[in-house]
Amino acid sequence: MVGAGASGLAAAYTLAKAGVKVAILERGEYPGSKNVMGGLLYREPTEKIIPGFLKEAPLERKIVEKGLWLLSEDSGIKINYSSRKFGAEPNCFTVLRAKFDKWFAGKVVQAGGLLLTKTVVENVIFQGNKVVGVETDRSNGELYADVVIAADGVRSLIAEKAGLNVKVNANTVAYAAKEIIALQKDEIERRFNLNSGEGAAYQIIGSPLLNMNGQAFLYTNMESLSIGVGAPVSGFVSEKTNPHELIEKFKEHPLIKPLLEGGAVREYLGHQIPEGGVNAMPKLYSDGILVVGDAAMLVNPVFQEGANLAMTSGYLAAKTVIEAKRKGDFSSKTLSLYKKMLEDSFVLKDLRNLKRFPSYLKERPGIFKVYAEILNEAIYELLKVDGIPKKDKMKKMIRIARKRRGAFKILKDLLFGLRALGVP
Repeated sequence: MVGAGASGLAAAYTLAKAGVKVAILERGEYPGSKNVMGGLLYREPTEKIIPGFLKEAPLERKIVEKGLWLLSEDSGIKINYSSRKFGAEPNCFTVLRAKFDKWFAGKVVQAGGLLLTKTVVENVIFQGNKVVGVETDRSNGELYADVVIAADGVRSLIAEKAGLNVKVNANTVAYAAKEIIALQKDEIERRFNLNSGEGAAYQIIGSPLLNMNGQAFLYTNMESLSIGVGAPVSGFVSEKTNPHELIEKFKEHPLIKPLLEGGAVREYLGHQIPEGGVNAMPKLYSDGILVVGDAAMLVNPVFQEGANLAMTSGYLAAKTVIEAKRKGDFSSKTLSLYKKMLEDSFVLKDLRNLKRFPSYLKERPGIFKVYAEILNEAIYELLKVDGIPKKDKMKKMIRIARKRRGAFKILKDLLFGLRALGVP
């Protein structure tokens, strides 16, 4: 196992519980020391891998409110969904990776897995066309295995060295900057109208992200907030900015700044995110090797989901290895079961449904910003009481939209947008 992130740990734990010898190679000082994600962990796929994890895992808050915010320069539209059903039967939680991954790795070790930290994998070992192990930076650092699972993240060195057609470029990879901002527990609950232990998670688009079609997020932890921004690498180049400048701009927005007031930045993190979808996916298996998680481009950018796809892929990869061990066959013929199980799961069904979405955004730079601004301006005009009849205001809203985008473009954006989202 190369990499002790969500996918690697899920695979390792499933294998160790089944009595399969497994070693995890992690370059960080400890699992979680270098791992970054927005911070949402989903209950159902985690429960499938670690039954009863709710009683002992280091979770932050159970999410009872999720929202989509569309921001202009000085205003915003908030579309929030709140449900106490998610309090009774949680859908997802916020987590801090430094805590959660360390705990999860401990579960792997308890189940019989071997964890090797501060270990950099530099190459794969072939026997003919079959991958039979990896070379590390340790003394006498060759390690042999029936199957190598590449869980080493976006720009996977292992998948590349194995010749699995890795397709990574400035349009298929986003860069995200994240800050963890300390804030008192009671203050978080007051500002976000939450009960004790409840949390909120917001997905944010619009003007603070410039013309990059990027997204931001704001999640509540027990005694901190996780905030972040992300956009395609190509966007940072075209806008001549960088993630640090972008997150500072985001923090100054009038709807965001009051929520962060009085908080102290405790951590600053950066991370690359695969957003190319199925069109940029490498080959997921070959003789002696499987590719999981970010290394396999398994991220759903529309819904900001990554951990649930990663953990599910790790779990299915482990199930494949268990079957291969039963058969005594670690060739592509048997390991192709992994791809079939992914196809049958929500993972590839969702990603195939969204296969047109990356190209849709690439062809329409700044579309998030444009529509966020159009909608904010139009709603402002509609709600302003100034003696103008509502019928005339509706006409003005239409003129605003036509002026900013044009009627034909709006129609095309709508029709192709629905298609890109997989709407029949």
